[in-house]
Amino acid sequence: MEPLEPGSAPTAAVKSGRAAGGHAGGCETEGLRETGGNGELPAGQRPEGRDPNEDTEWNDVLRKFGILPPKEEPKDETEEMVLRLQKEAEVKPYERMSLEELKEAEDDFDEADRKAIEMYRQQRLQEWKCLQRRRKYGELREISGEQYVKEVTNAPEDVWVIIHLYRSSIPMCLLVDEHLSLLARKFPEAKFVKAAVNSCIQSYHDRCLPTILIYKNGEIKARFIGVAECGGMYLKVEELEWKLAEVGAIESDLEENPKKDIINLMTLSMQSISVRENISTKGSDVLKPLIT
Repeated sequence: MEPLEPGSAPTAAVKSGRAAGGHAGGCETEGLRETGGNGELPAGQRPEGRDPNEDTEWNDVLRKFGILPPKEEPKDETEEMVLRLQKEAEVKPYERMSLEELKEAEDDFDEADRKAIEMYRQQRLQEWKCLQRRRKYGELREISGEQYVKEVTNAPEDVWVIIHLYRSSIPMCLLVDEHLSLLARKFPEAKFVKAAVNSCIQSYHDRCLPTILIYKNGEIKARFIGVAECGGMYLKVEELEWKLAEVGAIESDLEENPKKDIINLMTLSMQSISVRENISTKGSDVLKPLIT
C-alpha cells in the first residue's frame, strides 16, 4: 500500500493499526478512516474535545498523516523578551532622514509614527539651530565701541558673550587675547569678542586692565577686572577656561580647578603666618609686667 501523503487523494482505510508501513511511535492506528483530499478527517469523524497540541501518541499519528497541523513549540519567554527589546531598539527609517526627506515621506507613516516624526523633527531643528550658531561664532572677533550694544548687549537670546576690554600696550591683555582665541575655537557656541578700551570707555585706568565682562540676555553675569582677578601674570588657558565655566559661560570638561594646588599652597601659607602672629602676640603678653 502506498504511503498516505498530506493533501493526497483519498486512499483505503488504514487497517489493523498500521499505516504507511507500520507503527507510529508504537501507537495503534486502528479506527482511522479515509481522509479527504486535504488530509483531514471528514466532518463528524474528527476527534472532539481533543487538544491538537496535546503531547499524545494519537496526536502524533494524526500529525503524521496531515490531519492535525504541526505541533506548536512552546514560546521561550526569554527569547520573546529579547526579540521585543531588539524591535524597540530598531532605528526607525525616519531617524536617518533629513528634514526635507521627512516632509516628503510624511504620508507613508501611520499616526503613531507621525507623532514620533514631529518630535524628531523638533529635535533635528534644534540641532540645526545649534549647528548654525556654532558656524556663526568660533573665533575672537574685534568690535568697536559703536558696535558694543548690537554685538554684546543685544546679542541673540541665551547666547553667552565674553568681551575683553584691552589696551595693546599692556602685556597681560595680550596674554588674555591669546587664551580667549583658543577658547573661542574650543567653545564655538559662546560669543567671544574684544574691544579697545578707549573706544568704549574714556579715561579707563590701566590698573583695571585687562577687563573681562560676561553677558547673557543683555545683563552682566560676571566680571574679572585687573590682573589679579583675571588670574595673574602667569595665567594659563586652562585656568581661564575654569573661570568662565564657573559662571556658566561655557561647558568645560575640566574636573577640577587647575589652580587648586596653588590656592591650597597659598591658604596653608596664610594659615602659617596667622599661627606665627598668634604665637608672637602671646609671647609678648608673657613679657608684659603685671599691673596690680
